[in-house]
Amino acid sequence: MDHMAMSGTPWLDQPVMLHSSRADTCKLNPEQCAYRSGHWRYWYEADHVYALGTIYLFVAIIGICMLGFWGHQLAPRAIKETSWWRRLVAGTRFLSYRRYHITAIQWRIPSLGIIFILTVGAVFFLAMTLGPQPYYWPNTSTTSYGSSPPLATRTGWMALACLPFMIILPSKANMIASITGVSHERLIIFHNWVGWAMFVLALIHTFPFIVFHVWKGDMVNSWNTGVVYWTGVVALIAQAYLQVFSLRAIRDRFYEFFKATHYVAAIVFVVFFFLHCDFRLSSWDYFIATGILYTLSLLYSQIRTYFEFGFSHRARFEMVSDLALKVTIPIESTWQPGQHMFLRFVHMGIHTFSAHPFTICSVPVVRRNAGKSKLIFFVHPRGGLTTRLAKAAVQRPEFSVPVLLDGPYGGIQGRPLYTYDHALIIACGAGAALSLPFVMENLLRSAWQAKTDGKIVISKVQVVIATRDMHLVRWYEDALLEFLQENDMEIPQTLDISVYQTGRPESKINSTSKDRELSDEKTNDRSPVVKRLPINVFSGRPDISMLVKDATLQPGLSVGIVACGPREVLKTVQDEAAAAQLRVVGSKPGAREVYLHSEVFSW
Repeated sequence: MDHMAMSGTPWLDQPVMLHSSRADTCKLNPEQCAYRSGHWRYWYEADHVYALGTIYLFVAIIGICMLGFWGHQLAPRAIKETSWWRRLVAGTRFLSYRRYHITAIQWRIPSLGIIFILTVGAVFFLAMTLGPQPYYWPNTSTTSYGSSPPLATRTGWMALACLPFMIILPSKANMIASITGVSHERLIIFHNWVGWAMFVLALIHTFPFIVFHVWKGDMVNSWNTGVVYWTGVVALIAQAYLQVFSLRAIRDRFYEFFKATHYVAAIVFVVFFFLHCDFRLSSWDYFIATGILYTLSLLYSQIRTYFEFGFSHRARFEMVSDLALKVTIPIESTWQPGQHMFLRFVHMGIHTFSAHPFTICSVPVVRRNAGKSKLIFFVHPRGGLTTRLAKAAVQRPEFSVPVLLDGPYGGIQGRPLYTYDHALIIACGAGAALSLPFVMENLLRSAWQAKTDGKIVISKVQVVIATRDMHLVRWYEDALLEFLQENDMEIPQTLDISVYQTGRPESKINSTSKDRELSDEKTNDRSPVVKRLPINVFSGRPDISMLVKDATLQPGLSVGIVACGPREVLKTVQDEAAAAQLRVVGSKPGAREVYLHSEVFSW
């Protein structure tokens, strides 16, 4: 019933068509034919029932997320100021921020909102897989309802319907990210879970065929004569490789190997999956949709790279400390704090063929006649390309290479950080530099208000940095002083920066940056700014929980939080931010609004 006679080629049935025929001639008695053609059992309409049903599920979830995002973006200010709206937003943010950690198995559960979406998907797939009956046709030696067990049929179509979403979700410029406001790097978790759902469905699709042919006694012959079986097995092996290596413990340990082989395994999987489907019913429609969506995403990013940015940019490298490589790219473009770019360094051997994401640590120029803006990145060398660039920067001062750009992507969705009454920026490890553009943006906003309104409206900007880099204060202060000088700005009174040096043995405050010896040398012949920045240096680790709690307990204020660091730090920040949302929902004392933007970096 579902396997067409083969002729002419071992790869595809002949003649090759876009869709196979739905014509059905039932040779059973009327009662058996009626049973066989039931809504949940009929093979010739299974793609419409199960594959399209899966598509509707994904579209519905994306549509709800899209309505939530654009509803929040476009809602009138008068509505946003109402208490019911604030409670609604706070409740949604609570679901987005609250996470749990099962210490017994060292599993960090995603946010409650993500768990809810995954649960909806799991319930749908379980219901569609195990709900309809029967799992196997009641075939006998003389009566055959078909050679494709209903359990295998339905799971196969649902797995196929997952394909477009699994392929599109991780792409940099995808339609889902555009309409939902969720940046591509935050969609990776759904790419991973959709992959697992597809893999499990594929396994359930496979084993009923084995059971059926073992019962029939022709398993060996079917394997030897049916290309459909070994193409399916090859696709399943490639998918198993992709899913197993996506496990965090394995991926983190063998990341470079996984990255190098990921696309090869993905191509093998898609090609053999395509051959396995062999244009049955509407199966190839899903491959066509996948190809179109992925090609559009790829073309968009490539067009931006070659036509918007061009080939003329060069990246200059400088080691500002043992743990920080500064990358500078002059450019005429614009971006927002918290965004990242993909860089492809030309003339760097095999690395020329791969793009690497780096968070932007600068802001565009705003003064006229100030020249080009500078994309600045502070990179922690961690092996591979970054270590090679760091070594070259040490050996060859002013070292530079041509670079291709793609971006910017990500960043804060919605209101800028400077629009909140209190801005709290928590940065740990390699993420310390992410705080720079947020600080710079707040300083620019403060200076602009002072010139146009004659007063400064923006509230205190609180920056807390934890790092093992003993020289971070030096290059961090250099970056801010250079920014102040370029924009002819005074040192603001609303800026409070605390640096916790976790690698130092002392347990008390060391000094302020104004008194440190390492700061004195920078004022000589390099900057007209003679007063040092208010950077307080501590040793040990900061109390992240108390910092967030103190900020969010300020009555009546709106608090914007940016956090970047290891997952343990982010969980602490997210838990406190979630607790603050419950205070807003319950109209308890504290901030009237709390927003959190978080990114994962390592110490």
